[in-house]
Amino acid sequence: MTMRHLGAARMPMLGLGTFDLRGDDCERAVAAALAMGYRHLDTAAAYGNETAVGRAIAASGVPREEIFLTTKVWYDSLRADALRRSADDSLARLGTEYVDLLLVHWPNDAVPLEESLAALAALEAAGKARAIGVSNFTVRHLRQAAASGAALVANEVEYHPYLNQDALLAEMRPRGMILIAYCPLAQGRVASDPTLAAIGARHEMSAAQVALRWLIQQPLVAAIPKAGSERHMAENLAVFDFALDEREMAAISALGAANRRLVSPSWAPRWDAA
Repeated sequence: MTMRHLGAARMPMLGLGTFDLRGDDCERAVAAALAMGYRHLDTAAAYGNETAVGRAIAASGVPREEIFLTTKVWYDSLRADALRRSADDSLARLGTEYVDLLLVHWPNDAVPLEESLAALAALEAAGKARAIGVSNFTVRHLRQAAASGAALVANEVEYHPYLNQDALLAEMRPRGMILIAYCPLAQGRVASDPTLAAIGARHEMSAAQVALRWLIQQPLVAAIPKAGSERHMAENLAVFDFALDEREMAAISALGAANRRLVSPSWAPRWDAA
């Protein structure tokens, strides 16, 4: 599996997203993923499943240092003291002394960004996070973060064939930041896409596999598809078995003209224009 250096850690460019997985279902899914070779797991305090993720890791027999583990601090806990408490609580639930990547889950303009990022950096310096980053940050927020001097390595955002993220990628790539794509299969919508299906037929792959390959074949882009079944997990891992040519990549990128965003809650920032 392709890896990228991310701070002091190495991140597999395909991981398991755990949003909406809870309790025993989450624990079983993470255990199955680890058994079949996944080494990148993504969770968050707001998901309510860190304890289940931690139990699965502990029972897996996979050495902790072989797993790239991400969690996130919710937007209502971005004051320095609250952020530190949130991170410590996440570590306790996960049953680990550190996470490989600690993210601010959503920007919150009511809290000085410099304060939040300084608290993140302090956690990294204390060894509680091997790298730090953000999630759902716009170009404006990334520029504000850069002005503060924060050493951010990643921005986790919605990205799939129907959502153009060129403006964000143009801001991130010169900084060496990795875009981690959540919702990479557009909540299942890619499965019935004729363009993706036609490309998949040429490679004997599914439309979903084509969408994931399109993402991870781009420079500095990773993906964390959620999968509850072992069949889907195995299909997702198989995207390293083929490659798309330039024409196929361009045809998939053209689908982004729809600019269809699927995740935009009331607390979301004003998104970048396509």
